[in-house]
Amino acid sequence: MGRRQRDRRRQQQQQRRERGGGGDGQGRDPAGWAGGYPEIVKENALFERYYAALRIVPEGEWEPFMAALREPLPATFRITGYKSHANEILHCLKNKYFKELQDLVVDGQKIEVPQPLSWYPEELAWHTNLSRKILRKSPELEKFHQFLVSETECGNLSRQEAVSMIPPLLLNVSPHHKILDMCAAPGSKTAQLIEMLHADMNVPFPEGFVIANDVDNKRCYLLVHQAKRLNSPCIMVVNHDASSIPNLQMDVNGKKEILFYDRILCDVPCSGDGTMRKNIDVWKKWTTQNSLQLHGLQLRIATRGVEQLAEGGRMVYSTCSLNPVENEAVITSLLEKSQGALELADVSSELPGLKWMPGITQWKVMLKDGQWFEDWKEVPSNRQAQIRPTMFPIKDEEKLKAMHLERCLRILPHHQNTGGFFVAVLIKKSPMPWNKRQPKLQWKLLQKTGDTAVPTSTTEDGSVETIEEQPPEDEQAREVQDSLNSECEQSKKDGVCGPPPSKRMKLFGFKEDPFVFLSEDDPLFPSIQKFYALDPSFPKMNLLTRTQEGKKRHLYMVSKELRNVLVNNSEKMKGIYTLYPFINARIINVCIDDVKVLLTQENPFLSKFSNETQKLVKDMAMGSIVLRYDPDPNRLDTLQCPVVLCGWHGKTSLRAFVPKNERLHYLRMMGVEVFQAKRKEEDLRSKMEEGNQDDNAELVEEAADGDGTMQLGCSKQH
Repeated sequence: MGRRQRDRRRQQQQQRRERGGGGDGQGRDPAGWAGGYPEIVKENALFERYYAALRIVPEGEWEPFMAALREPLPATFRITGYKSHANEILHCLKNKYFKELQDLVVDGQKIEVPQPLSWYPEELAWHTNLSRKILRKSPELEKFHQFLVSETECGNLSRQEAVSMIPPLLLNVSPHHKILDMCAAPGSKTAQLIEMLHADMNVPFPEGFVIANDVDNKRCYLLVHQAKRLNSPCIMVVNHDASSIPNLQMDVNGKKEILFYDRILCDVPCSGDGTMRKNIDVWKKWTTQNSLQLHGLQLRIATRGVEQLAEGGRMVYSTCSLNPVENEAVITSLLEKSQGALELADVSSELPGLKWMPGITQWKVMLKDGQWFEDWKEVPSNRQAQIRPTMFPIKDEEKLKAMHLERCLRILPHHQNTGGFFVAVLIKKSPMPWNKRQPKLQWKLLQKTGDTAVPTSTTEDGSVETIEEQPPEDEQAREVQDSLNSECEQSKKDGVCGPPPSKRMKLFGFKEDPFVFLSEDDPLFPSIQKFYALDPSFPKMNLLTRTQEGKKRHLYMVSKELRNVLVNNSEKMKGIYTLYPFINARIINVCIDDVKVLLTQENPFLSKFSNETQKLVKDMAMGSIVLRYDPDPNRLDTLQCPVVLCGWHGKTSLRAFVPKNERLHYLRMMGVEVFQAKRKEEDLRSKMEEGNQDDNAELVEEAADGDGTMQLGCSKQH
């Protein structure tokens, strides 16, 4: 490409930016888009007729309810990660970015500063009405927007709808809980659950774990991407139809037993009419047919969930729908066939500040043509394939009262400027009538959660022992027990978990490598242990590779409990694990100035670092290192959370292996202004795309100092 062509192209791009057309290469005027895509009319007469008749909205609130549905949904985000790190990000947000927005006026209008969600603990979730259009009109707003985008990319913030944050909070998770997320993708709720397991940062390996399932293979890899940013050894991703998810097994004192979960999140597929504020297509596509078609699947998934729930455990059922056919009807059917094994928990006081409406006890069923039915008996035979008996409320007043459907939570959009949502919390008091036996939660664990207790006894040495029912004597039960204990033990001894068995036809998905745990005498481990001076208590048996033969290039670590699950279910599993090493050697404690050098220079010479750091590395062999920064409580103007970075000690240099977005994140936390640097980098990239390789080399030399220093200005937080 010649110089004239490059100049012409640069001029065209500048003209497009001035017109607001962006850099898409098409040069379309915004008015052209409006002409080609008419705005969707936010009206649906059937929707209004249906919900007005069901009276899910309090009297006198119908107009505000409909007005809220027609307004755009505020953007909400959650501060993720472990507590000390999350608190540092919160401090940065409140004392830097929000302060800059407090008195800001754009186009004659005062900017509304983001506000915390009143019901979310510790101010770790926020909402804002700032639109993308507004964000481009002020340098301060653009700086704030870049902060949100960059921190989201490296996993420190999560763009998550406010109501979507409610189910994990109501699960009441503790670090020892075994958790199943039945319909987990895209993974924002899963991330919340993982964070709750790691509530105590001093316990690197919680007893509990999260098994995240999704029916869609591609969405499972999205789950993997979301989960691995949290670097937890306690997460496993599985790919299965939630309505028939198989039993997993664990080794309990040398005997295989079915795994039952202490907590289950059952956020089922739904019609999504609570999302009309962000998914405006729902306005024109909504009919009652969507709910009628999904009811059966929702009930099957919820039923499978309570089957796998441990006694005394808690399951949260949720949808982003307002329709009782998808909500109260499913819960009613589940409670009725449980014959007292399940009960709805009263969670009215668990999220102070959250506004919600109680579940309803009476509703009708409507076809998409507007025809109503109040009872199953009224449904003609030619409609009975569409409308099922479980879609109707029960008529027995005594049974209905005992179900306490008023304990369900329906979130209405106009109450707190959110989407619509439904949540019900179920406690399992005893086995389901069609289940013969299952383990119970221990009393000492139940005391922590406040859930329904189960009988236990105390042994002579004071330990707690669960009183279990005797196994059934019928032939079928014996066959099931025999099948649990008859699997091949050789692979378990070898620590080899093969990939899922090949199917006759594989239409989608990827071939998975085996999971191979290191053996007790693996020759690979001693050199690693010596190099990093790993503590003798380091659980090397929890290390695995993804290759059975050849050189082991990557090691992964899982918790002891997940190793148990993997080894005993090798024919069923796919998973994601992240190495979490305990190291006692090759750790270099660095000061805040050293951290800035590491993050702003690509491969800095040792002379750039403090004298203390130079002394520490002087006699150290070349190779991998751990760079650790500990906050100084006497210098509150500096970063107040610990930072641990993986690095490399070369012959004359020291460098940190940190992805670009994480570099920007840490620099922000230290008060280094990265906004201008990011803008300069974007301009540089634009120029490089336009030029040839020779021009690119010149531009790179112009953009960097001789020592590779990034162009960053400093601005301390106050």
